[in-house]
Amino acid sequence: MKNGIDFNNPAPLYEQVERDIKRKIETGKLVPGDQIGSHHELSKEYDVSLITIKKALSNLVAAGVLFTRVGKGTYVAEQSQPKIDLGNHKTIGLVLRDLKHPFFSLIVHAVEEKAYELGYTLMLSSSAGDIQKEESQINHFRNLGVDGLIIASLSLEYRATDYIQKLHEENFPYIMVSYMHDPDYWYVGSNHELGGFMATEHLIKLGYKSVGYVHVGKGNLLSEVRKNGYYRGLTENEMPFNSDRIFFLGAEHFEAGSDRFKLGYEFGQEFSEMSERPDALVVYSDLVAIGFLKACNEKKITVPGDVGIIGFDDIEMAKHASTPLTTIRQECNKIGSLAVDIIQKRIDRIDIGNRTILKPTLVVRDSCGASNKGEIEHIAANSSTAPK
Repeated sequence: MKNGIDFNNPAPLYEQVERDIKRKIETGKLVPGDQIGSHHELSKEYDVSLITIKKALSNLVAAGVLFTRVGKGTYVAEQSQPKIDLGNHKTIGLVLRDLKHPFFSLIVHAVEEKAYELGYTLMLSSSAGDIQKEESQINHFRNLGVDGLIIASLSLEYRATDYIQKLHEENFPYIMVSYMHDPDYWYVGSNHELGGFMATEHLIKLGYKSVGYVHVGKGNLLSEVRKNGYYRGLTENEMPFNSDRIFFLGAEHFEAGSDRFKLGYEFGQEFSEMSERPDALVVYSDLVAIGFLKACNEKKITVPGDVGIIGFDDIEMAKHASTPLTTIRQECNKIGSLAVDIIQKRIDRIDIGNRTILKPTLVVRDSCGASNKGEIEHIAANSSTAPK
């Protein structure tokens, strides 16, 4: 055990951090008014990630154990107070479906920086793969009196869930940062169809003759949207579509909370046994692609020699993969920053459009065999006419 953290304990690390801070308060090591240290200091002290520290402190603030002063830090609250009074604070609640997901961790960082710049306190929670917990957290934040909500929902359906519809009908300031297909709701994110198109066209222009799409499952609408871009990329470049080149991972219908790395790894093992394989793949996400790469390495399938691949998201691990991964970058910093800007405008009742769609970027590394930057810029220019 190190500084109250037992890495062999199955309890989540953020819960262990919470318990240790509470223990220090109960034993008098920390008293009301004490500053507990910056996020970076606590991350070093407990030897855990910043995301873990932010989650623990957010929960303790919500419980009234701690309170924050914008620009100054986090302090121990008077323990007689059941919870902090948000009446004098500008506060945004951020409800995430998965704190561990590298894409959403980047969103958190951008949201936090922009919220601090605009003078907002950020309260963070994770639904941890449970859609009912997601709803209860939204209700909890509203009961606490937050001014607005940024939501990365677990829902994979076309329509908004009942509680998102309720927020919308009540004109409560919210914004979705997870994919929302229904055009009536508030959303900021990437043009995923264009991203699928860009990836496919890039592979075709590199000379690949058989390009497949790795689909995470029909229950995932976002994967369908990216597949639509793949289909358009084929047809606009006069390459025939073959349904046998659509590869569904695991069960054909995706289940929320599935381990995408594991799904990619298992597909890589299946891929190695195929008698007729495509010579390139557009892969639903970087996590899936990195799992696929691991299986390829084990099965002596070379990337890009035997198969070229392109992922989607540009998570931090993509550039450090065994074969650095070519990918479609979502502009996480812009998405997070714009989400806070939009929330502020909605709080101030400024009339703005309800959908903000950003163009993704093609990031070329080694996994598809591209040779020069001029080629990349040519493809990006040809993709600019794709519809949003």
